[in-house]
Amino acid sequence: MKKIVALLMLCVSFMFAAINLQTATKEELMSIKGIGDKKADQIIEYRKTNKINEPEDLKNIKGIGDSIVTSVKESDTVIKEKVEKKIETKKDK
Repeated sequence: MKKIVALLMLCVSFMFAAINLQTATKEELMSIKGIGDKKADQIIEYRKTNKINEPEDLKNIKGIGDSIVTSVKESDTVIKEKVEKKIETKKDK
């Protein structure tokens, strides 16, 4: 059952070609245009005490402005919460 859930999650991530800003690895964050090593570290540090629900939440991090937020939106890197909830629902079954 765990293999099926893992495969489902992998397929969903490829299907949407998206990165969840709340759980992304440093490498995944660095794949976003405008986010390098230091900004990825800042995002990871920020989300330890804050939740990132939408790209605009990144503006709360020093050095991240409109251009990066726009880049995140244009590259469609944020998985919407309802997609995550669908995965969690299937995992619970």
